[in-house]
Amino acid sequence: MSDDLLIRHGTILNPETRETREADLLIRDGLIDKVAPEIDVDAGIREVDASGKMISPGWMDMHVHFREPGYEHKETIATGARAAVAGGFTSVACMPNTNPPIHTRDVVEFILERAEETPVHVHPIATVSKEREGVELAEMADLQEGGAVAFSDDGAPVQHAGLMRRALEYSSMLEAPVINHMEELTLNPHGHMHEGDVSARLGVGGIPALSEDVMIARDVEIAAVTGGHVHVAHISTARGVALVREAKARGVKVTAEVCPHHFTLTDEAVETTGFSTHTKMHPPLRSAADVEAVIEGLVDGTIDAICTDHAPHAPHEKDVEFNAAPFGILGLETAWGLSVRELVEPGHLSVEEVVRKLTVAPRRILNLPVPAIEEGAVAELTVFDATSRWTFEASHIRSKSRNTPFIGEEMVGRAHGVYSKGQWIDPTE
Repeated sequence: MSDDLLIRHGTILNPETRETREADLLIRDGLIDKVAPEIDVDAGIREVDASGKMISPGWMDMHVHFREPGYEHKETIATGARAAVAGGFTSVACMPNTNPPIHTRDVVEFILERAEETPVHVHPIATVSKEREGVELAEMADLQEGGAVAFSDDGAPVQHAGLMRRALEYSSMLEAPVINHMEELTLNPHGHMHEGDVSARLGVGGIPALSEDVMIARDVEIAAVTGGHVHVAHISTARGVALVREAKARGVKVTAEVCPHHFTLTDEAVETTGFSTHTKMHPPLRSAADVEAVIEGLVDGTIDAICTDHAPHAPHEKDVEFNAAPFGILGLETAWGLSVRELVEPGHLSVEEVVRKLTVAPRRILNLPVPAIEEGAVAELTVFDATSRWTFEASHIRSKSRNTPFIGEEMVGRAHGVYSKGQWIDPTE
């Protein structure tokens, strides 16, 4: 049973054309029934006042960790979906570092079945290699037939160049991206934060930017030869951005994503927070120069999409000394507030440009249709603003975990509701 809904007085944003218009929007039986300046309806249909708010196609996060199967103490598909909705997301793509990993078709189908119970569209990303061991190629075609939208060994970078070449050859045939965690592990076997002045001062083992840059350079060259689509996960270095920019200019099929924490915080946060493990993520928080370069990459289109790398960990796992803690922070609930604060308010990007990086770009990369806001289309919408100022508190977290450094921080802009899978959900209720 779908929720019928009339959204009144909203500003509808088309992120592909960057055009806006004020209108009412009527949804019946999960479909957009009418879009017009003033719509009259019978009593009994729920109405939502969107005055001063915008309506866009539902946002998509193409890089999340929902931990199920295997690590349900951190997150489940149900709790991850709850966090996604709270952040304004109607679609996500989940990474395969589960237990078992998403390396066989039955695990892909398990995730899709679990996701049917949630209001969020969950798209599995399958492994490149069996067991994520980087030795033998997974059955990529079968995984795609089962519903996988891309391939990645995620936090286990594909170290073997020959295996990456074969994966990208399959990528060119399957028209699906290979997403690599860009890190040459032999360059930082014991690193816990960015290698630089701060790590030297603190005496913490560093992860050099070089380890990311070398892997990006290798993979774009393999992509150039094979014609496959390589996608750079959570880019974080200045040289990495330059390498992607150069590769795009010569026609290599390469795309890239960035997380809000990598254009918001620097490695100084490790020191100023007194070694808070909530500032430990992978790739690590980089230097101010890297942050500046990442923002430039967003502005000129080198970086296609904004994602979160939402990585929940149970409190007892993070409540240890810095070097013993796992990498990762939450991201779904704070993505929009940080993006507006760090990108829109300073004038780097417009609201329309940020929304495009959260709607059109991730779906284009994954070859998924972009929801349309037009009569007859399936309704998949996000209602939001880019002006409200609010403080992010622990009570706003809908994830099963709590590992974020942004509690107590002011956010700018907020998601006020989503319509997805025939349901209207107000995250504030």
